[in-house]
Amino acid sequence: MDDRRIPLEDTWLDVIRKACRGLNLTEANLASRAGIPIEEVSQMLQGESDPAALEKVACALALDSASLLALGDYHPGEIALPQGKRGIAMFTSDWDSMQVHSYLAWDEATREAVAFDTGADATEVLNFVREQGLTLHLLLLTHAHGDHVFEADRILEKTGAEAWIGEGEGMEGVPGIKTFAAGKEFRIGSLMIATRLTKGHAPGGITYVIGGLERPVAIVGDALFAGSMGRANTSYADCLRTNREEILSLPPQTILCPGHGPLTTVALERKHNPFFAGK
Repeated sequence: MDDRRIPLEDTWLDVIRKACRGLNLTEANLASRAGIPIEEVSQMLQGESDPAALEKVACALALDSASLLALGDYHPGEIALPQGKRGIAMFTSDWDSMQVHSYLAWDEATREAVAFDTGADATEVLNFVREQGLTLHLLLLTHAHGDHVFEADRILEKTGAEAWIGEGEGMEGVPGIKTFAAGKEFRIGSLMIATRLTKGHAPGGITYVIGGLERPVAIVGDALFAGSMGRANTSYADCLRTNREEILSLPPQTILCPGHGPLTTVALERKHNPFFAGK
């Protein structure tokens, strides 16, 4: 899929709501912090954007105001995934009212492959593996939310692959899925896959950093989106900290492959993501 056609997962309003939720702020709390009338906050949370009020709210939420104000017109553009002797592809499927991505990386020399997450429908992934004559050895899961693991049983049944997920994701003891501690490395042909703990959206969320492609690639799940990040289901502080330390510390040219929205890069997120820009 052409990622120029994939809209951002979050709007400026989504970013504000996620920050408020993470900081446990009511409308009254936010109005007090921002020094604006609560009526203005209420209007903003209904989708009305006044630049002056938006800038004050951004500062109150420790968001980068310039990035937040620009988010309505921002898109990371087309980012090509590495191809050639060692490549990676993105697959998109529908989950309720949203789209979810899964990924497949392979080494053409050995014909070995690794899948990352399952999406809502693994048909295209399985067809690609069969048509390209690949052998799927590994299924690596970023976290245990339904849209990322829904087709795990089917993939394992069809391919005989070995499935892994970070410990703490509540899948200990699930038949066919093994758990591991962050820091474990996987190898598929000439591809080396490092694992980093990016928790907060999920308690044991994992980012997979793939080495051996023409350009570094990280599968980030829902930890980070282009211009935003995943909702803090377990810890807002952990979301911010692990995204900074484990994802945005990667080389600037690293391609980031999220579970939703368009592809992005470390450099673009450092510059344009309101949660992290300017920090």
